[in-house]
Amino acid sequence: MNPLLIDFPTQFTTDRLLIRMPQPGDGTVVHQAIKASQAELKPWMPFAQKEQTPEDVEINIREAHIQFLKREDLRLLVFLQETGELVASSGLHRIDWDVRKFEIGYWIDTRHSGKGYMTEAVEGITRFAFEQLQARRVEIRCDARNVKSRAIPERLGFDLEGILKHDDLAMDGVELRDTCIFAKVR
Repeated sequence: MNPLLIDFPTQFTTDRLLIRMPQPGDGTVVHQAIKASQAELKPWMPFAQKEQTPEDVEINIREAHIQFLKREDLRLLVFLQETGELVASSGLHRIDWDVRKFEIGYWIDTRHSGKGYMTEAVEGITRFAFEQLQARRVEIRCDARNVKSRAIPERLGFDLEGILKHDDLAMDGVELRDTCIFAKVR
């Protein structure tokens, strides 16, 4: 089946969060979150390696919106239901529609870390993948040294299927890193 013909909600909620596809105009709040979190994101995230302008981020958000509609990548923005503040960016990436396999990626605005929001969001996105998208496999991959990112799939009962040794370059472009692969399957 062509993924363009797959209908599913573009937003959903958890106890405290509204999780939805990116919309044109979201670039401003995403840019502010990146700026506030630059130091924490830089060791782990490619996009945090250089300063981005608000326009750069808005273009990226609009591209993400198009990719969502085309079912190529399902980025999701995470907001507090109560206040509407942006908390995090996440999504379902590296999609294989034939297998129904998805990889969850995520980063949190540092100003909102330590409150369980990212764990709640990933739990909600995992449920969305299995219930709405009929996922057969949901993965989370992270640098083995990223203790905070590793804690989320561990907390949510994902299985650590393996650690790929010297799988990729670290963000410094020199040092080799190991990648943890966590998964839930149905």
